[in-house]
Amino acid sequence: SYEAAVASAEAALIRAEAAATTAKLRAERLAALAGRQLVSRQDLDDAEAAQRQSGAAVAEQRAQLQGARIDLRRTRIAAPITGRIGRSEMTAGALVSAGQAQALATVQQLDPMFVDIPRSSQELLQLREQLASGRLQRATDDSARVTLLLEDGSRYELPGKLAFTDVTIDPGTASVMLRAVFPNPEQRLLPGMYVRAVLSEGERHDAIVLPQSVVQRDHTGAASVFVVGSDRTATVRAVTIGRSIDGNWLIESGLQPGERVIADNLQKIRAGSRVNAVVRAEASSAATTGAAH
Repeated sequence: SYEAAVASAEAALIRAEAAATTAKLRAERLAALAGRQLVSRQDLDDAEAAQRQSGAAVAEQRAQLQGARIDLRRTRIAAPITGRIGRSEMTAGALVSAGQAQALATVQQLDPMFVDIPRSSQELLQLREQLASGRLQRATDDSARVTLLLEDGSRYELPGKLAFTDVTIDPGTASVMLRAVFPNPEQRLLPGMYVRAVLSEGERHDAIVLPQSVVQRDHTGAASVFVVGSDRTATVRAVTIGRSIDGNWLIESGLQPGERVIADNLQKIRAGSRVNAVVRAEASSAATTGAAH
């Protein structure tokens, strides 16, 4: 066994070291006698050569012992990462080999946790265009901030950072993969878990968002909203919508900050109808929504 090979190499090293000690003492004694012309030069040369040979034997046995210890360590499989091991793919007594395709088990790293986020190439191009034009301000941190929403709708308490964006677009989905890194000290996040990522790469301070239920579409798909005019009448206003944000539409054009948009009783409203607008308490400062009565 490998343990027996280590023990044998240790014993051989002890013998070599003992022989080296004896050879050294003999060479030293003959050197002292040779100084008084009591031994021949040949005897001294032989003793010194034997000392060097014994030293080489010690070095050889140390190398043998090191190799035996390496072989013994290789009998224990150590993971190169810190994590948790899953169920074993093998049973006790099964035949395994070093080159087999099937793994014995899988070790998953849980802290930190990597989250892969697919993003459409169209959104990525729009983001870069908006950052370049100044419509969006880049996040102040060097790495984009990422937050997670778990399967039950709760927010994961620890923020993450964007690690990298892949350079290749998947032609099948027209998306590019982003990877975020999250600390996971309590192991709330598990491999394969479904989460929603909220990625903040830029900030738009003049953004106007409206609930998706407020925006109406005609038979051509054009989007519009009802706006309360200065004369308290409803007016149809065409708008250009952008991306969806938590159940809201980002309004790219068509509205100005402070304008009042009708949010309720839309089925009763017609263009030119007089309305009594009541401002919603939860309406944002960028755009005001109201209920028509």
